[in-house]
Amino acid sequence: MGKPPADSRSTASLRDATRTQKAARLVWNHSTHLSGLIPILERLCQHDGIQTVTPGVIGRAKGHCPKMQLRVSVPIRGGYKVIARQGKTVQEVFILTTLLQDQLETALAIAMR
Repeated sequence: MGKPPADSRSTASLRDATRTQKAARLVWNHSTHLSGLIPILERLCQHDGIQTVTPGVIGRAKGHCPKMQLRVSVPIRGGYKVIARQGKTVQEVFILTTLLQDQLETALAIAMR
């Protein structure tokens, strides 16, 4: 005799329940970040619909931005690229999400409070 068949409905619902309770992942692949950016990204990871947040390349901008700004730049496969600016420094942030652009902008505004 073999193993009794598993109840696929309860297994699937358990798997879906654990998937929805999971917080997003913040990827640390660089040693430097804009000052104050990481706490904002950690708060963003708590938002539903955010899956992975990856800070990217840091660069210099011509203009000066006295306060931290996060702006959705372009859609990428599975999410959006966000530009973080503070002072003359700019950093790309890649966000994999199921949210629409306006929903992501609202989530960014909440995370920046």
